[in-house]
Amino acid sequence: MKKIALVIAEREFRDEEYQVPYEILKAAGFQVLTVSTKTTTAVGKLGLEVTPDTLITDLKPEELDALVFIGGGGSEQYFEDPLSHQLAQQMVQLDKVLGAICIAPVVLANAGVLQGKKATVFPDGAEILIDQGAHYTGEAVEVDGKLVTGNGPDAAEAFGQALVKLLNP
Repeated sequence: MKKIALVIAEREFRDEEYQVPYEILKAAGFQVLTVSTKTTTAVGKLGLEVTPDTLITDLKPEELDALVFIGGGGSEQYFEDPLSHQLAQQMVQLDKVLGAICIAPVVLANAGVLQGKKATVFPDGAEILIDQGAHYTGEAVEVDGKLVTGNGPDAAEAFGQALVKLLNP
């Protein structure tokens, strides 16, 4: 069974950017792990309470089929996080699916994995993606190889579907 890790912030992740792809991935038959920096209850911007399954420090890219960073203001905790950057780089090196939605594509840009790639992000992050060498498109969802980016809550469903399509070629 394919294993997907959804990385959420401890606080202020976007509820629908987590919940909609989570449900789509589960319905597609995947094992979906919720990951954060603590395993105590994480609270979304709109009040969704989620208890993470595991810690980001325990992730092993070779055991995952996809790694996805969920957006919302709280995802800023991963923008400059060396471990998050290393995990993103390893997923690319292993030719596995890597995704981020809303403002979280900034994590991927700062990890250096969007250079020369088509990507989208919540408008606030566009300049950072461009500065880090991405081809910012402004689309709701952008797929470039095994990289998937979405630009916000309204893209959550299409983002989830794009992940399933990449995982079930």
